[in-house]
Amino acid sequence: MQIVAKTGNEAMAEAMRQINPDVVAAYPITPATEVVMIFAQYVADGLVDTEYIPVESEHSAMSACVGASAAGGRVMTGTSSQGLALMYEILPIASALRLPIIMAEVNRALSGPINIHCDHSDTMAARDFGWIQIFSENAQEAYDNMLQAVRIAENTKVNLPAMVTTDGFIISHCMENIKILEDQEVKDFIGEKKVPVSVLDTDHPVTIGALDLQDYYFEHKRQIVDAMGKVAPVILEVAEEFAKKTGRKYGLIEEYKLADAEFAIVALGSTCGTAKVVIDELRAKGIKAGMLKIRVFRPFPAEIIAEKLSPISAIAVMDRSDSYNTQGGPVFTEIRSALYDKGKKPKIVNYIYGLGGRDIMQEDLLSVFNDLKNVGNQPQINYLGVRE
Repeated sequence: MQIVAKTGNEAMAEAMRQINPDVVAAYPITPATEVVMIFAQYVADGLVDTEYIPVESEHSAMSACVGASAAGGRVMTGTSSQGLALMYEILPIASALRLPIIMAEVNRALSGPINIHCDHSDTMAARDFGWIQIFSENAQEAYDNMLQAVRIAENTKVNLPAMVTTDGFIISHCMENIKILEDQEVKDFIGEKKVPVSVLDTDHPVTIGALDLQDYYFEHKRQIVDAMGKVAPVILEVAEEFAKKTGRKYGLIEEYKLADAEFAIVALGSTCGTAKVVIDELRAKGIKAGMLKIRVFRPFPAEIIAEKLSPISAIAVMDRSDSYNTQGGPVFTEIRSALYDKGKKPKIVNYIYGLGGRDIMQEDLLSVFNDLKNVGNQPQINYLGVRE
């Protein structure tokens, strides 16, 4: 194992190099451009055996990924924001065809107005397309999650596409020390891709992408639900094996000083790092603050989240996107639904924050914890840091 200094984009590209996929198809978009740009240099330098396809749009990129994966290849791509949105037409096709494509997704606000900075609106808009979604707090997690995503997506119980996300610029362009495995260790960990069916196998012909009307469409959609229901145990199995290799343990969620917390926040991505500093400060003052970090947003780990949050007095759910439904952000509505049947449940409020890359500072999170002390007097939905 080596310690190297890398940005989040470099970490994801390094993971892709070590995975050595058969095909990468991509189109550049800020702030994800570097991921595939760096990988394209690996291709040019002969460091991978990958067929790199520079396409004319993100729609074409995902279309090429679908074709390559249907042919039996190990396939990867990367994108962000409007690029991900241009893929939306093809994303549910990839999951419906049970193709384990891996995407490096750098979270960026959806336009308009035009914006190139971080929020989670792009990923959240794709949350119901049948893709596994894994969020990263930092560059180390981005690297680790990319490696694990291959094993998870290609598991024969799963066979679903997966996106690994990082926060644009905050993680993608900031450099930190990360620990990376040796190339052979990665090769041994991910293993050879098993190809259940291939459109190129003429001895065993299959139909992929057929017209599917009232007769079987419903049944095929139900198969995606069943597959998604098998993902969580596979994530934990892969995490266990990864921990034995690296000493870094992952789960569906991460608890930070949550066991005895009276007040807690729920968050995803880079904000969790800032929250840990704030929680440490509050603990030093005798305030029992804690955090539940969601690592896996799809499938949504409702049971374990409800179990961990039920004993807490008050929680604030942090959403770096809005659902425009006037009922709160997407994470908030999922959390509230998970807690619905619990006899004992906390007071719960929602904070929508950081849209378009607006910074979330320590003092902002301190104000959230202060609000939780008087949660009964707080509006259920709050817009943190917005100018009136």
